[in-house]
Amino acid sequence: MGCNRDCGLIAGAVIGAVLAVFGGILMPVGDMIIQKTIKKEAVLEEGTIAFKNWVKTGTEVYRQFWIFDVQNPEEVAINSSVIKVKQRGPYTYRVRYLAKENITQDPETHTVSFLQPNGAIFEPSLSVGTENDTFTVLNLAVAAVPHLYSNTFIQGVLNTLIKKSKSSMFQKRTLKELLWGYPDPFLNLVPYPIPTTVGVFYPYNNTSDGVYKVFNGKDDISKVAIIDTYKGKKSIYAVFGAEINLKGIPVYRFILPSTAFASPRENPDNHCFCTEKVVSKNCTVFGVLDISKCKEGKPVYISLPHFLHGSPELSELIEGLSPNEEEHSTYLDVEPITGFTLRFAKRLQVNLLVKPAKKIEALKNLKQNYIVPILWLNETGTIGDEKAEMFRNQVTGKINLLGLVEIILLSVGVGMFIVFMISYCACRSKRVN
Repeated sequence: MGCNRDCGLIAGAVIGAVLAVFGGILMPVGDMIIQKTIKKEAVLEEGTIAFKNWVKTGTEVYRQFWIFDVQNPEEVAINSSVIKVKQRGPYTYRVRYLAKENITQDPETHTVSFLQPNGAIFEPSLSVGTENDTFTVLNLAVAAVPHLYSNTFIQGVLNTLIKKSKSSMFQKRTLKELLWGYPDPFLNLVPYPIPTTVGVFYPYNNTSDGVYKVFNGKDDISKVAIIDTYKGKKSIYAVFGAEINLKGIPVYRFILPSTAFASPRENPDNHCFCTEKVVSKNCTVFGVLDISKCKEGKPVYISLPHFLHGSPELSELIEGLSPNEEEHSTYLDVEPITGFTLRFAKRLQVNLLVKPAKKIEALKNLKQNYIVPILWLNETGTIGDEKAEMFRNQVTGKINLLGLVEIILLSVGVGMFIVFMISYCACRSKRVN
């Protein structure tokens, strides 16, 4: 009878030990199996689920615009006053709904390059007005003249054409004209062949954006779909911000650091964006990047909305700005196991530099340089409820279930081993006594 009891207790302890060992082995083995399964379907390679959804995204991407409507144009042009602006928006367009083109894999760098066809569909239900709403904004063509033509003789000639076209420092334009282009009356009078259509994003429809080069995830699944280069140039990077929950899915939030728009003194990587020594105060001004080299010499500067994280002097000449971290920062919400971006918000402001020019009547009264905000945009995309549920079921649900099984096996196994071993030792002790 004692032998049977001892054998039963030892058998129970052995079973417990086996369960505990199996639970312990299941942790790395199970994780490895899941990682292998995910990698198989998450890499950007023809035939995978990820590739199919990436080529033509099923997630609706919207681009919202807020326009800075100038309230005191005459006062600025005559007295070089502080520019008073009023933000108006959002005006919303659906974008990035067309399938990617010219997709090319590079097995050596584990990247895939592509072109993103441009298209924008106005969404009235998500907008405060129509595409025909009008705004008082900087005259893009007139403001660019001193930057493009520093020769005073040429400025004098162009001034004659500016006056003849009845153009001034500011103009009234509809939303559609400002964004997508309009024939400029001043440029139409220029006798030599130049582009005469002007717009912040002109040309856009029926054009392509890129070339983009992104990681395909074959060597490191955590980098899947992350941009390596854009038009051959390195992209702006993001840093880890926090761990949050998105529709029941744990994600890592990555944010655009303030150093992305830092002065070259603080961030040497930005030295190529400092081309105007006077405006940048010898490359010490931070919060804006001069991208004129990418815009055929036009004095375009980009920043975060409302000059968030910018030098105080940027907003000293602009009244009506209210930078806000929550509304104006850029972020990506990335699922850490698959590397998929499940939500993003890209927020940028487009500004134009306007300088005093004695030979141009429309600008001759200016006493200082202005970096004038034209508009800011918020491009957003979020995983839909249906896809979020599918993601929870196919990825996070299975991972959580496996984790639960591992914990149960380990806990039950260790518990059984301890209980049966204590009972066995107690029985042995009684017999000895």
